[in-house]
Amino acid sequence: MAHINHNYLKLPGSYLFSEVARRIRAYSEAHPDREIIKLSIGDVTRPLAPAVIQALHAAVEEQAQAETFHGYGPEQGYDFLRCAIVEQDFRARGVEIDKDEIFISDGAKSDCGNIGDIFSADNVVAVCDPVYPVYVDTNAMAGRAGDYDARRGGWSRIVYMPTTAENGFVPALPDKTVDLVYLCSPSNPTGTALNRAQLQTWVDWANEHDAVILFDAAYEAFITQDDVPHSIYEVEGAKTCAIEFRSFSKTAGFTGTRCGYAVVPKALVRDGASLNALWNRHQTTKFNGTSYIVQRGAAAVYTSEGQRQIRADIDYYRSNAQTIKAGLTEAGLEAFGADNSPYVWAKTPGNLGSWEFFDLLLDRANVAVTPGAGFGPSGEGYIRMTGFGDAEDTRRAVERIRSVLEHL
Repeated sequence: MAHINHNYLKLPGSYLFSEVARRIRAYSEAHPDREIIKLSIGDVTRPLAPAVIQALHAAVEEQAQAETFHGYGPEQGYDFLRCAIVEQDFRARGVEIDKDEIFISDGAKSDCGNIGDIFSADNVVAVCDPVYPVYVDTNAMAGRAGDYDARRGGWSRIVYMPTTAENGFVPALPDKTVDLVYLCSPSNPTGTALNRAQLQTWVDWANEHDAVILFDAAYEAFITQDDVPHSIYEVEGAKTCAIEFRSFSKTAGFTGTRCGYAVVPKALVRDGASLNALWNRHQTTKFNGTSYIVQRGAAAVYTSEGQRQIRADIDYYRSNAQTIKAGLTEAGLEAFGADNSPYVWAKTPGNLGSWEFFDLLLDRANVAVTPGAGFGPSGEGYIRMTGFGDAEDTRRAVERIRSVLEHL
């Protein structure tokens, strides 16, 4: 008889964003005459940059000719993309990363979820709270999280580090043994970011305790403040304690095209083993590589035209986030994020719970948001909103929310 992985049975309900989509769909079916404006799922809405489209078309034509056809590619990614990343994402910022430390993938979500495969199941994991659910759920699936406490809204073996307005959205160093720490800056969901000094504190701690930082930099392109690093490797000592994840999804609109990468430094060693070598073994066994066509599209992001075009889109989304934050603040809500991020994190009015406020806004404003409770115990009493929509729709959504708040 085949036996299942019983850790899956411990997972609460469905994945957060699947549940949000389910509720929106159910409401729309019950009220087909109402227009729902979505500020919930962090999916981009603007088309791929013309430079990317041109590169994708050219790559498709290559696949139509025997002389330029590409079959299986290197599981780690093609050198034309890895070398562009080395030069523009790192060397341009004074960071020396070798191309063999870069592993092209189909997105940061996959890498964040799969990286746990190279670590023992008895590692103790710490996450910022509120937290991107993938970090927690994938460790629960692997058996690292213990049991789910529905009353508390968290897992028994996961160390939750409150990252809230009360501590300036800067998590305190763990006061217990921790082996793996997930940091996301700029943060999903709070939209806040850690500065250089704050990251240096974490790097020093990780090196002292032989811990590993799993650093999600998927939103680095939205950073505007000079003292907020775009990469953890801008911080001294990070190469011996940190793995970094990057994504083209929000940077260049690849949510449906799928491309990202992980950086695993060769200097990162635990238990006498190179984590770079372990991840290479993982990818060559479990992954057949990102398609040649997609990688050609991603490489076009690094051309001068590509950079100009994606920067315009990033500014567009950040402007939407600023519109949301300004509107909610004027309406009396406490709101955070938007400065270095496409996300706004806002306190619910009065004593309304996250899902309660979600339902209220969906019904009265016909605006969909994401309940903060889905991001961990400290997310209760907050909602997350995204600037990845149409500018006019964003403006109208804010006006609808303000109207509802005026009548509460």
